Amino acid sequence: QVRLVESGGGSVQPGGTLLLSCAASGFTFRRNAMSWYRQIPGKEREPVASITSTGGNANYADSVKGRFTISRDNSKNEVYLQMNDLKPEDTAVYYCVARLSENYWGQGTQVTVSQ
Repeated sequence: QVRLVESGGGSVQPGGTLLLSCAASGFTFRRNAMSWYRQIPGKEREPVASITSTGGNANYADSVKGRFTISRDNSKNEVYLQMNDLKPEDTAVYYCVARLSENYWGQGTQVTVSQ
């Protein structure tokens, strides 16, 4: 079955950096687009970034453009989210999403940005 396991979350100060990783299994990773979403307390989940199956194309939410970078390693079945210049408003649970015939979600990893 599809399994997505996120790691790399934590607490950082504003301006800090974090690298989120997502290990995928149970499907043909190299054939599917992947995304990162986040959920801020009290709000709906929102898309953060997505990447095509080959990694040749990526899209970002306006709020993270220029600060976050999504990438993938198809030899390792992993997708990453490099987050730079983090802001308090980036505080959220971040989810890895596999874009198959339906979307599959990981369990999420908490990112907290505060002084």
